[in-house]
Amino acid sequence: MTATTQDPVVREPSRVDLTGVDPARVDPARVDRARVDPARFDFEAIGTHWQIETPDALEPSLREAVLERIAAFDAVYSRFRADSLVTRIAQQPGQHSFPPDSAALFELYDRLVAATGGALDPLVGRELELLGYDPSYTLQPVAPGDRRATDALPRPAWPVDVHRNGLEVVTERPLVIDVGAAGKGYLVDIVAALLREHGLAEFVVDASGDLVHRGAEPIRVGLEHPLHPGQAIGVAEFASASLCASASNRRTWGDGLHHILDHRTGNPAREVIATWVVAADTALADGLATALFFTGAHQLANTFHFSYIRMYADGRAERSRDFPGELFS
Repeated sequence: MTATTQDPVVREPSRVDLTGVDPARVDPARVDRARVDPARFDFEAIGTHWQIETPDALEPSLREAVLERIAAFDAVYSRFRADSLVTRIAQQPGQHSFPPDSAALFELYDRLVAATGGALDPLVGRELELLGYDPSYTLQPVAPGDRRATDALPRPAWPVDVHRNGLEVVTERPLVIDVGAAGKGYLVDIVAALLREHGLAEFVVDASGDLVHRGAEPIRVGLEHPLHPGQAIGVAEFASASLCASASNRRTWGDGLHHILDHRTGNPAREVIATWVVAADTALADGLATALFFTGAHQLANTFHFSYIRMYADGRAERSRDFPGELFS
């Protein structure tokens, strides 16, 4: 099955109790791409491992173009870089110019913020920093007494505190923009577009859990168990679509602290521990994989076309009936 924007929206989910299930039925790192072993381009970028698979090896010039495009994106959107545009916005309110690629990304965030009632908001960056997920990776939450001044201010909101006019963004107070919910998926789409511009019609771009496939031959991807790394709870099989996964165990520190926050409260998600989304593009799949930690699938389906699996802390798993794969039981 291929997920497209014309596919049916999420239908009534089925639930499977995975407590005690033996998840070691497939290697989640194994992806069956095609009948012929593809060429692979492996590299590290934006703090994660990337792999691009193509029928034939990429030309050195195209490899360099991919790396340069990723570096350009990072120079704008990384809040972990002292020289990035979003860091400058966090330090200097005012008018700032974003590159053309920001338009589609910010429009997606407009829709995600509205669909989640503000639970997913790119202005969550300050809350992440207060919990210790800051540019210095202190991983030490700010003491309650030291954050009173911040807590006394109204919580910033994307529709209210960020004013946009085309590619110009105006802020009136320091704001920490964090595009982590959908940004990596969007960057995967940018890389995929670059490959298509160079005439490639078949490829896989995999940025450690955010993956896009283009081609007629379906691929199978193991869905890693969030509580048992290296094992799987199921498998997805799809062609010419995107799959993104999110799990609260990926970046953890302290007692119950992780990187998936409800912006309305500033608290980490508790009930949901992992999600997988298949959608027509990777930015959307990435954003929805985060949104499902806080928002019901049927509410999101009023705005977006996608299929999903969602795993809860008590071992239950919820699966949309049109998800292209299976859960092990």
